[in-house]
Amino acid sequence: MDFDLSDDQLALRDGARELLDDLAGPGEIRAFSEQGAPFDPRLWAAMIEQGWLGIDTPESGGGLGLGTVEVAVLLEEVGRHAAPAPFLPTVLALAALRRAGRAGEVERVLAGELLACVAAGTTPGALSAQAEGDGWTVSGRSDPTPYAPVADLAIVVADDGEGPAVFAVSLSQAGRPPREPAMDLTRPFGWLRFEREPAQRLGGKDAADDLLDRGAASTAAEMLGAADHVLAMAVGYAKERVQFGRPIGSFQAVKHRCADMLVDVEGMRSTAYWAAWCIGAADPDASVAASTAKIWGSDASKRVMASALQVHGGIGFTWEHDLHFFLKRAQYDQLAYGGATAHRDRLAGLLRPRVEAGESVV
Repeated sequence: MDFDLSDDQLALRDGARELLDDLAGPGEIRAFSEQGAPFDPRLWAAMIEQGWLGIDTPESGGGLGLGTVEVAVLLEEVGRHAAPAPFLPTVLALAALRRAGRAGEVERVLAGELLACVAAGTTPGALSAQAEGDGWTVSGRSDPTPYAPVADLAIVVADDGEGPAVFAVSLSQAGRPPREPAMDLTRPFGWLRFEREPAQRLGGKDAADDLLDRGAASTAAEMLGAADHVLAMAVGYAKERVQFGRPIGSFQAVKHRCADMLVDVEGMRSTAYWAAWCIGAADPDASVAASTAKIWGSDASKRVMASALQVHGGIGFTWEHDLHFFLKRAQYDQLAYGGATAHRDRLAGLLRPRVEAGESVV
């Protein structure tokens, strides 16, 4: 069995990297962070024009008709560049809207006419939903949500009394939250606060599980790209930084740290792409794969970022160094759609019935 990317997937990766090198290089990211804009409109327009938003939307629905592995390919490159555009929440929102048969909203999102954010944290009871008349309302406060201050539509997971369910709330009507101060300068964050806000139900527990799986796998792919880039930064710096008359990369302690970073990155790659494939293939182990990818990705991302700081030494701890764009972005991704601890609990719950039945969990 061939686990490598296909020629078409490699071509997609190379094209995405070329576009992002041009529009989201280090200079562009630093200039963007100093402007305080919610996202880079030129980069976002290019993503829309290239059809990235509809990468896994069927051609009959206006997309490219590819799959979740291709989404992971693009997310890895987005993470590698810390690209300031709402690509990740958009592909998640599109998946939820497609599943619910909301063709009109899918079309508007694909065209860039409707900007969506996604609040699907794993904090129990953070949001609740109540049936009122012929509709639903949502109350409570979400986890910190990227792009909520500028989004038109919020896709949220709320407890409807029988368990988690997925709802859509119009922020154009409910009002957008203010932008909160955040250490991640590449994305705006806001707390979604609802008090019996009208909402449209998109699905029940299956829809909520699917959204959580996709969110976990997507953030794992984005963390992979960031970690791979930071590893390259650390290795490059270790080759150039001279101490005691020798490059620091020649010292055993530094070489071992970089080798450990590589092991972590390759582990992230294996689990992230396994999760992406399982989701796209509707594999029975999709939730197991997604939680595994998030556990490994969150833990490994934290180790890689910490090691990169150590390799860079004092310069790495300054805001003026580009390492911080990836470090701060990774700190949110490590917790988004459930951190490693939450997904360990979830994974245990998924595997326990197999253990009790005497079945293999491998």
